[in-house]
Amino acid sequence: MTDPARSEILDLIDRLSRISAAEHWVGDLNPAQLAALSYLSKANRYSRAPSQIAEYLSAMRGTVSGTLKALLRKGLVKEQKSKTDRRRTSLSITSKGLRALEFETAIDVALDNMSGTETAQLAGDLKNFLKRVLRARDDRSFGICHSCRHHRKGVERSFCTLLDVSLRSSQTHQICFEHENAA
Repeated sequence: MTDPARSEILDLIDRLSRISAAEHWVGDLNPAQLAALSYLSKANRYSRAPSQIAEYLSAMRGTVSGTLKALLRKGLVKEQKSKTDRRRTSLSITSKGLRALEFETAIDVALDNMSGTETAQLAGDLKNFLKRVLRARDDRSFGICHSCRHHRKGVERSFCTLLDVSLRSSQTHQICFEHENAA
């Protein structure tokens, strides 16, 4: 017999994801386009290749390619070719793209009505659950830079020991493709 709590959790995750997707049809943007924009608004400069976006979204590269082409046509992202390898591209969100992310959903309203303690508890529980799911799928963590085992906090600047680069404070709060959970 199936554990009722387990079944309820799966139903709740499914329902929340469907509500979120339904609320992410904004103007002429679909949920996949908004998810790509959201990712690009939070990703560091080393994590903005189309293949990395596809991996983060757990989507097929061809599907994400179409999504990115639509965002480029709409002027919501811009593309930059690598100076060293013209086959490699990096994308970044434009100011118009950032404005497209400025909308409120029922989930936002519900979170606004929770106490700081409740939101911290929910964030912690969801983070831990996501880590378990990613581990089960053998997926990358795509975590925030400052929580990575390669991150070193400095007096004036932080440093990434993997990429051998110094980091501004704002960069340590961005999503990184190379992220590995600290021990």
